[in-house]
Amino acid sequence: MKTAEIHQDTFFKVAEHVWGIKDIFVNVFLVANPDNSWTLVDAGLKTTFPKIKKAAAELFGENVPPTAVILTHGHFDHVGSLKAILEEWHVPVYAHLLEMPYLTGRSAYPPADPSVGGGMMAWMSGLYPNDPIDLVDAAKSLPLSGEIPFMPGWKYFHTPGHAPGHISLWRENDKVLIAGDAFVTTKQESLLHVITQRKVVSGPPKYFTCDWYQAEKSVNTLADLSPEVVATGHGKPMSKAEMGQQLMELAYNFADRAVPSQGRYVAEPAVTNRSGVVSLPESKSGLKVALAVVSSIAIITAGLYFAQSRRNFRLSGW
Repeated sequence: MKTAEIHQDTFFKVAEHVWGIKDIFVNVFLVANPDNSWTLVDAGLKTTFPKIKKAAAELFGENVPPTAVILTHGHFDHVGSLKAILEEWHVPVYAHLLEMPYLTGRSAYPPADPSVGGGMMAWMSGLYPNDPIDLVDAAKSLPLSGEIPFMPGWKYFHTPGHAPGHISLWRENDKVLIAGDAFVTTKQESLLHVITQRKVVSGPPKYFTCDWYQAEKSVNTLADLSPEVVATGHGKPMSKAEMGQQLMELAYNFADRAVPSQGRYVAEPAVTNRSGVVSLPESKSGLKVALAVVSSIAIITAGLYFAQSRRNFRLSGW
């Protein structure tokens, strides 16, 4: 592994041999392995690949590809750069068996639910893509044993709810958790929180979570690990001193703190299997017109803000 000075506008350190990159509102992670190889966890947005390539060059040397990409799940903001990655590096992409339908073109995800409320990011979610991607021969199922290929010392837990095949990555020797979107460290529904990146342990992003019963079980599983460091798909990394009590409180009070008071999947989950979506609860059709108007205004406002703010993100260390 190349010794590199940490450039906060490119990447940030999470823990020993783990670095992260933030692109607009989502994180990806680069993990160094004992044999001097490295693994990429998630692929961010379509705009993320240049940042991944730059960080990898600084950390591991020019033109050193990852041994693999590990996906916590396949929502659009976690797979956006896969096409560019595979064209450049031709590496395998691993995910849980229950994510395969959405990564091989067989099924769309359950659609986002703007009716959950909580802020502009949620209101805009009706515009977020949920179509499957098709990785052809690159997609591979993770072993059911919990082992992660090319990542010795790490294992995964199946943590569904936000997505059917969602996983979280765990390194036991120093209790480092890469939680994906099983829970996050900002209020992802709120544009203000996305912009300010104020640290707060929150449930999975409400607008894409399609099974709240499973989501609660997953948060309890991760809280029981008592992690020392957590890195999530949205928000800044947090140490146990910062997040330990918050994570336990989220687990104990999940229904009050995470589950929305209304929403398409609150009373009834999406039903999925190895082939993808089987059935969906009825959408809240009465909200469609109002949400469409709000979403249109929101996306224009957010787009203008993000375009002007990306330089400020970099200067602030993110």
